[in-house]
Amino acid sequence: MDTMIESPLAHLSEAQFEDLAREFDAIHDEVFSELGERDRRYITSMIEMHRRLAVLGRVLLFAARYKPAWAAGTATLSLAKILENMEIGHNVMHGQWDWMQDPYIHSSSWDWDSASTPEAWKHSHNYIHHTYTNIRGKDKDLGYKIMRVDPHQKWVPVYLFQPAYNVLLMAFFEWGVAFHDLDLDAIAKGEKSTKALKRELKGMARKAGRQIAKDYIAYPLLSGRKGFKSTLTANVTANIIRNVWAHAIIFCGHFPDQTYTFSEDEVGDETRGRFYVRQLLGAANIEGSPLFHVISGNLGYQVEHHLFPDMPSTRYSEIAPQIKEICERYELPYNTGPFLKQWATVQRTILRLALPGGRPRPKPGPFQRPSENGHEAWHPDIAERQRRGAVATGPELPVDGVRVDGTVPLG
Repeated sequence: MDTMIESPLAHLSEAQFEDLAREFDAIHDEVFSELGERDRRYITSMIEMHRRLAVLGRVLLFAARYKPAWAAGTATLSLAKILENMEIGHNVMHGQWDWMQDPYIHSSSWDWDSASTPEAWKHSHNYIHHTYTNIRGKDKDLGYKIMRVDPHQKWVPVYLFQPAYNVLLMAFFEWGVAFHDLDLDAIAKGEKSTKALKRELKGMARKAGRQIAKDYIAYPLLSGRKGFKSTLTANVTANIIRNVWAHAIIFCGHFPDQTYTFSEDEVGDETRGRFYVRQLLGAANIEGSPLFHVISGNLGYQVEHHLFPDMPSTRYSEIAPQIKEICERYELPYNTGPFLKQWATVQRTILRLALPGGRPRPKPGPFQRPSENGHEAWHPDIAERQRRGAVATGPELPVDGVRVDGTVPLG
């Protein structure tokens, strides 16, 4: 791929990267020094809310043969599943609440209402994805190994069908993620033993068995002979709604036009400051209401989440102004946009890159806070970047010691 867009990594000096690292570390440390009862009450209230929604949904579905009860029960159960996966499970397994030292609300003990085992998810997501975010060939979440979402990915004929299996992935996202966690490529490359694969398959089979038994056998049976089919279809529908929502939020976090991808050379011998900037450039936020952010697991603040994945999610909105101010001072973009706009650009990318060719989309200039009249202030570098257009995703730096060989880039 010869046509690329210049990465903001190129215009910062090493001294600036060091300063950035200190500033981001200071934000993290300040928040963690303040964590306390307010934060504890939040996560326990979310868990209690999930339980109440789940119970209410199940109670309503006892009368699922009546359409109003079916609709109300399905909607309530869908919301419960979304809340459990997005705001609770994902964030607890990131260790965001480990500071409480609660043996129940802890990354080492939490299991979630999903086909993925906690162990597989924490390896593929917390370690692989959050360490190698948007590094081509290392971040396995770039297209989930089944879709071409970046023009640098070599086109092969199977990608012609990706619009169709993207729709299937939306509906069955939890199962797609579970198989993705197995990382079959690692077997082919000799990075994982068949013994490890068998162990993971057994774990996945046990988890899948529990999920199927719970949603598709036990609860429908509790509804009785007349309510079995209605409850079964309600559970299927609730899982699909949860899957479609999770797919939308997650894809909007890394695949909108604004985000950058990186070659292994480009991030070679990565310092802490460069790591922070890569996380910032590889993520995109979604604008929305407080309720939207709760049911999206606060992944509308994907930028803040990738900077500080172990920070309690409710704190992301509080630190966002500080992140924007840093972006403005260092002339870095702050990727954000309305949900429908972000989602539409992702779908356009999937459709366009199903075909050969394609080029990186134009990227935003440095972040500028809105002026008094409500319009974004103009920065002289924006005009220069627009004039240059789509010309490079970043320099292919000829460096030694690329730290993308399986070691965590942070000391």
